[in-house]
Amino acid sequence: MMTDVVESSGGPARHDDPAGAQPTEADPTGAAAARTGTGDTVAAERIVAIRERIDEIDRTLIALWQERAALSQEVGVTRMASGGTRLVLSREREILERFRSELGADGTQLALLLLRAGRGPL
Repeated sequence: MMTDVVESSGGPARHDDPAGAQPTEADPTGAAAARTGTGDTVAAERIVAIRERIDEIDRTLIALWQERAALSQEVGVTRMASGGTRLVLSREREILERFRSELGADGTQLALLLLRAGRGPL
């Protein structure tokens, strides 16, 4: 995965990549191989299509993250304006458990980030 980041940022290509960015009859510039990591045209097209869907999902996740953070902040402001506490730890534990049970250890980390985005650091 780190290789993709380095390659897409203009860094050096991997030397152990057999496809490299070699030109082919179907792709005379080798651009597909440079973008997808394969010189196989069919595989490269499939990779591009999958990545387009991943990008759509990422845009949706970002929008949902921002909406969730704003709603969480609104809950906190409303609660504090009515004399309530800044945090409700039982609610945070409920969210942490939901994410942990569905996604495992990574879910716990994700939930912690979501909670911090909504309430700020402790």
